[in-house]
Amino acid sequence: MYFKLITLFLVAMMVLAFFGKLRFPGQKKIEAMKCPKCGRYRIGSGPCRCEKRG
Repeated sequence: MYFKLITLFLVAMMVLAFFGKLRFPGQKKIEAMKCPKCGRYRIGSGPCRCEKRG
């Protein structure tokens, strides 16, 4: 009984890990919206807040 429970738990963890590694559509676009210097998300087409300071 315990063996079945542990096996099902491990299989469920493997499935979750598999889906966690998938890249969803639009992921590159979201990453491109980040500032390369500070890592914040940029809103709009203007410069990032860290670039305005100095």
